[in-house]
Amino acid sequence: MAGTEPAAGGGGAPGSPLGTVRSRRGPGGASAGSSARCGKAPPLPPRSRPAPRSPPPASRRAARPGTGVKVAGRRGRRGRPRPGGDAAPRPRSSPAAAMAEQPQPVSPVKNFFAGGFGGVCLVFVGHPLDTIKVRLQTQPKPQPGQPALYSGTFDCFRKTLVGEGVRGLYRGMAAPIIGVTPMFAVCFFGFGLGKRLQQRKPDDVLTYPQLFAAGMLSGVFTTVIMAPGERIKCLLQIQAATGETKYSGSLDCAKQLYREAGIRGVYKGTVLTLMRDVPASGMYFMTYEWLKNILTPEGKSVNDLSAARILFAGGLAGIFNWAVAIPPDVLKSRFQTAPPGKYPNGFRDVLRELIREEGVASLYKGFTAVMIRAFPANAACFLGFEVAMKFLNWVAPGL
Repeated sequence: MAGTEPAAGGGGAPGSPLGTVRSRRGPGGASAGSSARCGKAPPLPPRSRPAPRSPPPASRRAARPGTGVKVAGRRGRRGRPRPGGDAAPRPRSSPAAAMAEQPQPVSPVKNFFAGGFGGVCLVFVGHPLDTIKVRLQTQPKPQPGQPALYSGTFDCFRKTLVGEGVRGLYRGMAAPIIGVTPMFAVCFFGFGLGKRLQQRKPDDVLTYPQLFAAGMLSGVFTTVIMAPGERIKCLLQIQAATGETKYSGSLDCAKQLYREAGIRGVYKGTVLTLMRDVPASGMYFMTYEWLKNILTPEGKSVNDLSAARILFAGGLAGIFNWAVAIPPDVLKSRFQTAPPGKYPNGFRDVLRELIREEGVASLYKGFTAVMIRAFPANAACFLGFEVAMKFLNWVAPGL
């Protein structure tokens, strides 16, 4: 501080502040030690007084009784409210709920269980239209001058409902219900595993091509379960339309297929199932993740999407999935329901026959039924999956 050092040659006592301890004055008022000085010591600078502080604004003054002035909280250096200020208190949540709200790393195990629940939701919503789709795809070619068995999607729905009732729409559902829970569990497990394998760090964000690749891996995983389930389902769905009753149920159908052709008879159409599910699953999951990102409001997390937005994203993902899957699905349905030996060269014979007799448009048979079914069924699937994932994140956040 200015003025804390003693004057040069001053006679002040050591440690006396500002050298103000003076010697006794001699005659004339001069100090005794003045003869030793070469000149007068410079005068000490006046001590500066701090400027008077202006009173704080009314919003910052403490409230006094009867003044009606409210106490406003002080803010820190960067505008953050200090403790005890005017910031609204943050609601407390339980540790489990807080963990459920945090971004969770990819867990194939959780995907397995949540995917199984989503698959059950899909079957209950979508099986009636799946029955109509298979019947339209496998109806026999009409004789010259004869009308087709079904003129379209709504005609098939009406005839099935009138002739067989509601149970006819759900015919053959036991096979997909038994197979769909592990199938969709394995499907979502494969997707989660595909994402996990491509991540260097748990919080890495994958690109859309990487999500497509992860979805394709899920299609490979599901074929092991999907192929026999699809074979049994298609046979049960068409036997009611033809009037024959060869199989009494899903188990009886599986037994007869194994008895007639062994395990190859049960897994007939596996290659076509792979051709359908691998690219379609890639499109399925990539589209869903893309739509979730688009529908997420700015500043929010994808985990906070409303049920309506999840339904919309899941429904459109199902439509994109089936836009890719319909042509190989038509070939698969024809091949799996054909009599033994009809197509010795596999799907190539089916493709040649369809294009030769019915044209390229035959590859999109059942398009209307598929698209009507795809939106609600897959919307229900993804909503069930997301609900189950939130439940698992809450119950077992570290799983």
